[in-house]
Amino acid sequence: MPSPTTVEEYLDALPKDLAVIGRTLQAQFDEALPRADGQMWHGHPVWLAAKTPVAGFKAYPAYVTLLLWRGQDITDPSGRLEAAGSGKLCSVKLRSRSDLDLPLQADWLRQVRELGAA
Repeated sequence: MPSPTTVEEYLDALPKDLAVIGRTLQAQFDEALPRADGQMWHGHPVWLAAKTPVAGFKAYPAYVTLLLWRGQDITDPSGRLEAAGSGKLCSVKLRSRSDLDLPLQADWLRQVRELGAA
């Protein structure tokens, strides 16, 4: 099976429960990051502003990981964001729709946008 070339193809290939999480994130990123473009980047959906990654997500068999490339530069009173990899990347694992916290995520995205990242 060929790798997906669009965010829609990526989402269509996911199990239903993970696709619901992904589509929710897609809509939230599109709304909150108007200067960023959602596209496939290194095999998963990423929103880039001027070719710089801002936010994205990656599906695994049991969860979807929300990714914020400047996540260590924002305030997270919930403590849910975890440093990930190198640089300032942070992530949070979303195992079901109940793990989505749209107001909290909107605040993270607002902060990222205000940093000038998108």
